[in-house]
Amino acid sequence: MKRTLDYLFLRKFNSLRFRKKNDAATPMLDPVPSSVLEEEGKGRLERYTDFPASEVAPRNIDVWLPPGYGEHHHRHYPVLYMHDGQNLFVPELSYSGVDWGVHETIIELTGQGLAEAAIVVGLWNTPERIPEYMPQKPMEQAADRAALDRFAERFGGAPISDAYLRFIVEALKPFIDRTYRTKAEVEHTSMMGSSMGGLISLYAICEYPEVFGGAGCLSPSWPIAGRPMITYLKKRIPHPRSHRLYFDYGAEGRLPVYEPYQGSVDRLLEDAGFVPEVNLVTRKFPGAPHSEQAWRERLNVPLQFLLGHHAEPLTGVLDKAA
Repeated sequence: MKRTLDYLFLRKFNSLRFRKKNDAATPMLDPVPSSVLEEEGKGRLERYTDFPASEVAPRNIDVWLPPGYGEHHHRHYPVLYMHDGQNLFVPELSYSGVDWGVHETIIELTGQGLAEAAIVVGLWNTPERIPEYMPQKPMEQAADRAALDRFAERFGGAPISDAYLRFIVEALKPFIDRTYRTKAEVEHTSMMGSSMGGLISLYAICEYPEVFGGAGCLSPSWPIAGRPMITYLKKRIPHPRSHRLYFDYGAEGRLPVYEPYQGSVDRLLEDAGFVPEVNLVTRKFPGAPHSEQAWRERLNVPLQFLLGHHAEPLTGVLDKAA
């Protein structure tokens, strides 16, 4: 649904201070949103323009606060980190002209009692999107130097997703937890993305299982990294008693390699103790295109899965399933 959005430009992002942490400049203390969007009943969207990072390019960061955040001062919220942030909230900013409507879907689900209200952090992509989103260790372990050189030539650089994830874990998340009333624990922290964003979300929960308890992987780009990721997963699957994983796909399933890769991932996870429809969900949406519109239309499914189970610890749910 098309919306008229009014931006109130407040203060420039000019009061960010730094301190040294692990020999890297880490953003600390009192960053100021460069713009704020607030609509009655739709929450509040705060934007940090060119949020600095020491190892990857600066980028815009959008933080959406659910309705009631400003009134319920003692309430804390789970946090969902999402990639391709310019496509999440505002259709005029989305490259396709269609946004995901993340805030609208969360509001609808919470109104129906199907999900917990959450803070959403949208990380805008950069011209280095594919190098940042390509799982780095799987590629480096599986590819020879010539293959990595071809990747760099085609996509503008070698994979740098380890640096991208360090930025999220060591700089962005601590800032979000300091600045907003979050539930900072692993069971209340999730990540979601589509296509390459699906791959990096899976990689994040494997690299940082102590930080991320859930991952939503919509239409993950298995054709570009399926084989290396499967080899990597055999040694790096997060513990099923503290993690949730969601996968889906649409028309991508017509590709000859797609469903075999997804099936292999599902079997690996089940062999490691993940239980279908409990802490592992894979959905097929036949014919759905690889597009923002399609992900918008089915976003309620992963959001309900990731945000709708926090009333009961996952360990208890698994015990009941057994």
